[in-house]
Parts: sequence; C-alpha cells; structure tokens
Amino acid sequence: MNDTDRPWIQTVSLTPPSLQNNTADAERLIGALKDRLQTDVVHLDLDLLKELPDRLRKWGYRVCCLLFRDRDCWRVTAITRVDDPHPLAGLAVDLGTTRVALRLVDLSDGRCLAENGFDNPQLAVAPDVLARIHFAENPDGLSQLNDLIIAGLNRAIEKLCHAAGLEAHRVYAVSVAGNTAMTHLFLGLDPRWIIREPYIPVVNKPDIFKATQLGLAVAPSARALIFPNVGSYFGGDLIAGILYSGLHRRTDAAILVDVGTNAEVILGNQDWLIACAGAAGPALEGGVTAMGMMAAPGAVDRIRIDPRTRAFEIHTIEDQPPRGICGSGVIDLAAQLFLSGMVDIRGKLVPAAGGQRLKEIDGLAHLVVVPADQSATGSELTISQADIDSLIRSKAAMYTILETITSSVGMQPEELTTFYVAGTFGSFIDPRSAICIGMLPDLPMGSYQSLGNSSLGGASRALTSAGCLEEIDRIRDRITYLELNVNQDFMNRFSAAKFLPHTDTARFPSVEKWRKPS
Repeated sequence: MNDTDRPWIQTVSLTPPSLQNNTADAERLIGALKDRLQTDVVHLDLDLLKELPDRLRKWGYRVCCLLFRDRDCWRVTAITRVDDPHPLAGLAVDLGTTRVALRLVDLSDGRCLAENGFDNPQLAVAPDVLARIHFAENPDGLSQLNDLIIAGLNRAIEKLCHAAGLEAHRVYAVSVAGNTAMTHLFLGLDPRWIIREPYIPVVNKPDIFKATQLGLAVAPSARALIFPNVGSYFGGDLIAGILYSGLHRRTDAAILVDVGTNAEVILGNQDWLIACAGAAGPALEGGVTAMGMMAAPGAVDRIRIDPRTRAFEIHTIEDQPPRGICGSGVIDLAAQLFLSGMVDIRGKLVPAAGGQRLKEIDGLAHLVVVPADQSATGSELTISQADIDSLIRSKAAMYTILETITSSVGMQPEELTTFYVAGTFGSFIDPRSAICIGMLPDLPMGSYQSLGNSSLGGASRALTSAGCLEEIDRIRDRITYLELNVNQDFMNRFSAAKFLPHTDTARFPSVEKWRKPS
C-alpha cells in the first residue's frame, strides 16, 4: 500500500533552519505533514514538543512520524528516527463479555507481532452483561468492574509486548471493539439506562481518547479508538465485524451472523445495512444442555452417527477425552440424530431407534452420548429431551431471525449468495449440520464463509488505515435496526420453524437427500 492508503507512519525530510529560513521546529514539521496529508490541522502533544528540538537535530531533520487520525484533525503521537529497528506498534482489542482477545500489530504494515487472550476478569463478579449492569449500581460497583478490565488488559499488554520483544511504551495506537455494555464498563460510564426503557446509552460514538486517560499502560501519547455502537443492543464489536468482512462494500446483498449471548445478524451491501438481534445464542454455544461447555480442550465438537448401525463417532477439541459438548457439537448431534432417525421431525427421541443409549433419568428421557467409561469426568454425558427441545427453539429462533430480516427487504434466506459466520461459533460450526436441522438456509457450502474473530479482525484493520475511521462512521450511520420484539411476523414464522428442518421442507431440498430412507 502507498502512503495514501496507509498514512499512519510518515517519513519526513525537512530543510534545516537557517538565518534565511528561521521557521520554528514544530511549524516546520507540521507544515511538511500538512502538505503530505493534504490537511489543514495537525497537532503535536506537549510532551512531543519538549523532545522535538533535540530529535530533529540528532537525526538530521529526517524523522519518522506516527500519526493518529481524529475525527477532525491529525495528531502526531510519536517521532522516531528513520532507521529505528523497533516497530511502532498498535494494539487491537476484542472486548468480549466472556473472553478478551488482543493482537499487537506493526503499524507500518499491519503485520501481527503477537496475539493473546484472557478470560474477562469481570466474570468473577457477574457472569453476564445484565448482572454486571446491576452490580454497577452498587456503591463502587462500576469502579470495581472498570478496575478489573483495565487491570486485566494491562497484564495482557505486558505479556504481549514481552512476547514481541517490545516495551509497552512502544504501543502508540489502541483500537477497542466491544458490545455497548462492555464499552461502557471499559470507559467507566454508568450503564444502568441501557437496560431500562427507553434503553439509552451514555454515548454511542465515543471521542478519541488518550489511552493513558483510560488507564492503559502504553505510550503516554497513544490514542485509543473505541468502536461506536448503534444503540443499547448493537455494539462496536459488530461494526468491527462489518468492517472486517467488507459486507458494506459489496454490490450484492450478503449477511453476517455472530452468535454470542444473542444471535446478531447484519444484512446489506454498499447502499444499505439492516441489523437485528435475538435470543438464539446460549443454546447454540453449548448452553442447551447440562453437559454443555465453551469450545475448549475436551469439548465434543463433531459427531457422526452411522445411519445403519447407529454407532457414534465422537471427536473432541485437541483429541482429549470428552468432558462436555460445545455449540458445534450440539448442532452436529441434533443433525445426526435426525439423519439417523433417532429423533423425529418434532425433535422427539424415537424409543425404537434409541436402543440401549436411551434411558430415563429423574423421569425424563435422556440419550447417552458418551458412556461413563469413555468420558473425562467418569460420568455419562447425556442429552435430555428437554435439552433437545431447547435446541429446537434456539435453531427456530435463528432461522426466523434470518427469515425476518431478509423478508424485510423482499428476499428469502435461500436467495443469499454469501453468508458470513463470525466468532467461535463460526470457526467450528459445520454448515451442513446447521442446514440439516433448519438453523441456517439451504445454500451451497461455498456460500458460507467463516470469519473467525471478526471483532478483533476489524479492530486490527482500523490500525492499518487512517481511512478506517471515516469508514467506521459511515457503517454506523448507515445501519437500520430492526426490532424483533414487536414484530408479529417473527412469532408466526417462529412456530413454523420449530420442526426439523422446517414445516416447509421444500426450503431444505438437500436435507431430504441426506436423510436415511424411512
């Protein structure tokens, strides 16, 4: 990329001062940068002004300037010598409710220098966003939550920089993407009105802050970009995901799905974007069953059932003994149970097909997925009829969200040509299994594209091009939010989707081909 595409770092050669050219050092540098960047406003912080005379003279008036684009001006955040062997680094943060991910990048070329993550320390106080917002209403509750996340980030930054062979004061730019509540807690803003009608955040579009003002242990002049949110239920992590996917630049309509606490969906192209969210997430992340767990070593992530013998073939993450099942495993299991005839179109266990795997526990039908002698826990891993019913409701909600948002623009889910799936859910899910149970539309496999951590990807991309700030604002301002809670069509469609794969089987022609003949 040329300097126009990636202007964070600019190498500037200045004419040294003389009696005939006695412009002040700062104005000399600022003037050169204005010409280079075609801008009217460039600022230098006071701490850089104090160092500027010595640095210019020591380095022969040829310097490397790191800039950060504010919404109304450019700011110089670092001045180094041109041949400095140490990279100028930026930090991208995906501020997740459960897990926080960080990536250290070289601001000159976007190269990843190091990456790590940690469990959000706020989990020790409250497991979810709603509980944290209520905790924040206690005396010192908000400051406790803020201290926890800032301290956790600083520990992770120190480890990350050590892994990259850098000092933390070489981090000159920070980009943070999180949901609306997590962003408030990170900034130390009171989130109480986010969950109370009419659901108003303190801020939707935060300013560019000094990172040290937020408590981050990085360079004193470093700036922090906080991704904006659209409202209480559509946060900066999703805007980062849109930026990363390129959905907003497409000429054709595509869809992006990110499953976390909720299933969040964005549909659109370069001209328009529509978003909505619904409660389909926990079950699809493994929360559907007592043996459910997050994707981690020992989690069952893939299952195959022989349609003739009904023998189970289990795969776990890192091939460790099974100790639970994650979201992709639950979806695989439901699909295989349906294809092998062990559950019917209503998702009900079929006693004649369950054989010795089917048993009754506390008056409720259970299917043994992993026998006790094969599990890491020494106990059977089972799924109950109630668990399957919960999954059916979650998959129905997921498909109904997709159907409702596409129909709002005169489309059907099956008309989509590109389907982006984000997050851990997207990394592990088998689209064929999700289609089989009617959770995702029956599209060609090539239509589904896993993005991985799109929030972290978008936060990283914002560190590689100054134009991203304007692009982020354009994405945010273009989004129309579709409220599902007052949508009667949603409820009608939801009832029809509570079958495998759907009451309208014509929507899922592939499933009929995959099913074992009855």
